[in-house]
Amino acid sequence: MSTKLKVSVYKLSSCAGCQLEFLNLEPVLLDLVGAIEFSYFPMARRRYEPGPYDIGFVEGAVTCGEEIERLKKARQECRILVALGSCACYGGLPSIKNWTPERVIVSRVYENSSLIHSIKAYGIDEYVQVDAYLKGCPVNKDELVEFIKGTLLGIRPRLRPHSVCVECKLNEYECISVIKREPCMGPVTTAGCGALCPSRGKACDGCRGPANDANAESLARTFSEYGLHRSDIVRRFRKFAGLTQEFSRGADAV
Repeated sequence: MSTKLKVSVYKLSSCAGCQLEFLNLEPVLLDLVGAIEFSYFPMARRRYEPGPYDIGFVEGAVTCGEEIERLKKARQECRILVALGSCACYGGLPSIKNWTPERVIVSRVYENSSLIHSIKAYGIDEYVQVDAYLKGCPVNKDELVEFIKGTLLGIRPRLRPHSVCVECKLNEYECISVIKREPCMGPVTTAGCGALCPSRGKACDGCRGPANDANAESLARTFSEYGLHRSDIVRRFRKFAGLTQEFSRGADAV
């Protein structure tokens, strides 16, 4: 009898980039396959095995009633349900549409809107209980492996609550906000990516959502002092996690 953890990977409204990170784990993928079994993973295998599953990873935002039903079924099938990536955690990029009437969004794409039954884009915890959140666009591979290893060992993985700025300081990266006076979301964004964008000279986009005790209002005022128009500031806070209370305060601060 197999002692491997049974893992399922579900896709809702998304680009599939977070699922792809499983396949990009080349250095450790074979080791993982020796410890877990992908029982349901349409992107990676044709054969599916029925639940229940030990861990279920859900990628994507919820944008229609059919996805609500699929998500609730996933919750019933999985002992541990994980929001995989920013879309599943916060609504992600699909949630940009939430500030425009749904009928307007639909009419831009479809001639016959009567056939479309879309709703506002939400993270999965709007509808089901979530046990863990792996943030990012896409999710960070190291965090993904750490979470799986922690589950195998029965210990809590180390998910960072502090801001990206802390990682910048630890790695001695140049502060883009201070040195270049470019609007950077690092001060209010959850760490765990290794400050990937700042390490390449690019300002943080805030894809990992709000850090603990994020002072989004203060950052919004700083952006205004840098000369950003109010609409640009609002878009920065609404790009990935605009539905969160913290980033909502930032969008409303100017």
